[in-house]
Amino acid sequence: MTSSTHAEERAAHDVVSAELRVEQEHVDLVYAELDNASRRATQVERDGLARGRTSRSGDLRDEELTGLFERDALVYHAARRRHSLDTQYEGLVFGRLDLDASALRHDGRDGEDHREVRYIGRLGVRNAEYEPLVIDWRAPAASPFYRATPTDPHGVIRRRVLQCRGSRVVGVEDDLMVAEPPADLVVVGDGALLAALTRSRGPQMRDIVATIQQHQDEAIRAPAQGVTEITGGPGTGKTVVALHRAAYLLYADRRRYETGGILVVGPSASYTAYIERVLPSLGEETVTLRSLGDLVDAVTATRTDPPEAAAVKGSARMRRVLSRLAREAVPDGPSDLRVFVAGHAVRVDATTLDAIRARVLRQHQRNLATGTVLEELAEAAYRQVDGVDRASFRRAFDTHDTVRTFLEEWWPQLDPRTVLLWLGDEDVATRVAAGVLTASEVRELVDSVRTAAATGQWSVADVALIDDLTARIGQVVEQPREERGFYEIETLDDLDAFGVTELHPSLTARELPTGPEHTSADPRDRLLLGSVGRPASYAHVLVDEAQDLSPMQWRMLGRRGRSASWTVVGDAAQSSWPDAVEALSAREEAFGPAERRSFHMTTNYRNAREVFDYAAEVIRAHVPDADIPLAVRETGVPVRVRSVPVPTARQYDDPASAPRWSTVVAIVAESVDDLLDEVEGSIAVICPAEHVPPLLQLSSLGGDRVTVLDPLSAKGLEFDATVVVDPAAVVSATAGGVRSLYVALTRAAHRMTVVTL
Repeated sequence: MTSSTHAEERAAHDVVSAELRVEQEHVDLVYAELDNASRRATQVERDGLARGRTSRSGDLRDEELTGLFERDALVYHAARRRHSLDTQYEGLVFGRLDLDASALRHDGRDGEDHREVRYIGRLGVRNAEYEPLVIDWRAPAASPFYRATPTDPHGVIRRRVLQCRGSRVVGVEDDLMVAEPPADLVVVGDGALLAALTRSRGPQMRDIVATIQQHQDEAIRAPAQGVTEITGGPGTGKTVVALHRAAYLLYADRRRYETGGILVVGPSASYTAYIERVLPSLGEETVTLRSLGDLVDAVTATRTDPPEAAAVKGSARMRRVLSRLAREAVPDGPSDLRVFVAGHAVRVDATTLDAIRARVLRQHQRNLATGTVLEELAEAAYRQVDGVDRASFRRAFDTHDTVRTFLEEWWPQLDPRTVLLWLGDEDVATRVAAGVLTASEVRELVDSVRTAAATGQWSVADVALIDDLTARIGQVVEQPREERGFYEIETLDDLDAFGVTELHPSLTARELPTGPEHTSADPRDRLLLGSVGRPASYAHVLVDEAQDLSPMQWRMLGRRGRSASWTVVGDAAQSSWPDAVEALSAREEAFGPAERRSFHMTTNYRNAREVFDYAAEVIRAHVPDADIPLAVRETGVPVRVRSVPVPTARQYDDPASAPRWSTVVAIVAESVDDLLDEVEGSIAVICPAEHVPPLLQLSSLGGDRVTVLDPLSAKGLEFDATVVVDPAAVVSATAGGVRSLYVALTRAAHRMTVVTL
């Protein structure tokens, strides 16, 4: 290396160091003001706590009640502000705009200062003179940071992204928006987007707030009303754009969306765990995050049905099946009512009972109709007696112990999960599915429900059926607790004497500990733990991987978004739901007549071109019209394909017992070891669900960097590198077929190895 080269490198280093010092001075100023703001918020919180105090006893005066209200309001808002300031400490300032001030003027006059500087961050910070030190990324004044391009600069000369560790600036990356920068303007780095794309992936999704591109920003800031659909192939940033849109909506209309709530729905628990830090990192902690398996209170489902059973359960035809099921008589319930009332023997036979049940259920939800049923029974009984005063007969009938016992057995309060379990009886299932499902579909349905009853685990597809039944039969009406006698209170007050630990009454079903001490040995008891409540209603619903939702799942979401605006994210080429037309009809029904708008993402930011070209070739062969985005980055490393000539594990009941299966494990482990040396971040082994158990041992390689999962669990996730095992089995064993394989092949950012069996 020549002395002139050394001199050039030293000069470049000095330039970067000088720029870092300039930015550090401003960042230090911001954090100093942040500390001041935090102290002010703490003082306001203390002042609030001091309000409303009184030394008097007895009833409070109106002015004292007002003081208590003011106290609560001050404490709440101050604590919230302090929490916001504290949680945004990391990476608070991430951007800077250098703008041509004269280009921004609208009065035709040039100002003395032709340069304006704006710093962009996760929240707005002002100094004591109320001058902005940092502009919130969602504010209109920050939009040029995302909208500026060399062809349409929006007055921007230079866009700079600051890389920080805590409050220390460690790097800058510049994008120049004009052909020739001013002589005193320094341009550093290769561009923020390229730097972001080449970084390693961690166990959770990162926000892209510093590198949002123009077309992404348009989707983020789209009008709130109606339905906003974001489409695009793998790696185009659809998910993270949608999450930033949720944060933007909260900023733009906080009263509506924080009060009404925003629901974010993803395909799996692994997906929600992956994205759960994105919104908090943007300053928003009020969003409700759910997978499709835990949208219903007291139900958390991660088990997936075989494709055939899932197709039956998700079909819109299940609406007719469940409608009939909800009107069925309670299995093993009494067939008639025999009672002696007011000196008269009366009998209400099975035919009359069936007529009463049918008549009541035409106009009432089952769990809310107990009073109506009692009236119908009383009328049927009264018609059998003569010369008896109606009022006295009704009093005697309504309070009769035999009648009460009969009513509890013939018309009990029904948990919708209990009703769904009735489908495990082949006779019941055949009766309610007659003319709707084929004989083979009925068997799939019965076998699936029996599997739930045997394992104590609902499937993800079951959750939508439980929700539908809840809407049909109503919530369980809790009976008021009877007052305990004095002797009971005296006996039960000393709980410790009986080895009983007192439970806090505020615990809900979701908060109850899940350890062995709370796990019933009876699988059915585990299925019925907790109580199913009324679905919450939201102001905005965000649905990711929307192409996978079944019609029944769309109906479940529709109940939560009757008055909501929507953001919907998807890619048809990655769909695992077989009937797109049926799903589209259910989706449109959920949306209602609201205005539609769509944004299409065409650039693949995730996958290296070598990885995506391999995946694109696979999907094009089967789905010629697949949405294929443009991958913008190359690594120069092709996809490795390794073939293992051993019997496939799917030929055996236990994959681990397949002949020479250990050879497969060894080759996959070797591939993982190679990738651990080549990339710095996360690695996934993606294989059919049946291969997960024998390969799970590989998750111990590389500390916590290696994950073993099936294609469904991999949806929406990204890794530095992947090993895709047995692609033929992925196609044959998953509902999406080759589309599920396409998902597996597009999870890697930098490297991919494919192991064929």
